[in-house]
Amino acid sequence: MRPTLIGCFLLAAATPAFAQNGQATFVAETSPSDDSATPNNPPTLGGQLMATPSVENGWHSLFNGEDLSGWTASEHKDTFKVVDGVIVVHGDRSHLFYTGDVNGGEFKDFELWVEVQTEPKANSGIYFHTEYQETDWPAKGYEVQVNQSHSDFRKTGGLYGIVDVKDVSPVEDGEWYVEHITVKGKHIVVRVNGEVTVDYTEPDGVEREERFAGRLIGKGTFALQGHDPESVVRYRKIWVKPLD
Repeated sequence: MRPTLIGCFLLAAATPAFAQNGQATFVAETSPSDDSATPNNPPTLGGQLMATPSVENGWHSLFNGEDLSGWTASEHKDTFKVVDGVIVVHGDRSHLFYTGDVNGGEFKDFELWVEVQTEPKANSGIYFHTEYQETDWPAKGYEVQVNQSHSDFRKTGGLYGIVDVKDVSPVEDGEWYVEHITVKGKHIVVRVNGEVTVDYTEPDGVEREERFAGRLIGKGTFALQGHDPESVVRYRKIWVKPLD
């Protein structure tokens, strides 16, 4: 069956996710984890294989599966390593920014597909419309949360601090899953394994509190977050499809 919604998904029956401008509540449903997934074997959704992006469909791979070519880490650069074809994030705070050649390294309207796996108590995030910053948390752009069991109440699939998925993650530690982010104009949609967790349109003239002042639609690059030394997170396939 060919996907008919935005992106390259083969959708199974979905558990409802409710998203509003301010919070999202995910209604969890038990589903088998994808323990058999490998870098060459895509994750499944409800027992069905998820169709991955391809060059033929206008997608570009941002990670070559061998090294961090096209990426630049901030501050504690050893936090990011490539092991067995996977980006392993483990160490002091750092952010890995895409600085490669795809689309000139700058993105406005796009679809982003990222396959992620977390270990217990891990915290991370995927930034977009951001820019390289040597220290601290990135001030520019939005962050899509990665967190199943870390103490932070903001869980996977939320737009951090703007539209949060609260308390219950839609996925579990140890399973490979997909975060699929679509941005077109001021409209942001986040899907986790095909289920919508955020559907948000940035209001005209919005003003944020100081710590989130840079969380605005614009343009920029992507970044992966190394949150703290106790967190272990893995990223493998990272694909982008420019829409502008």
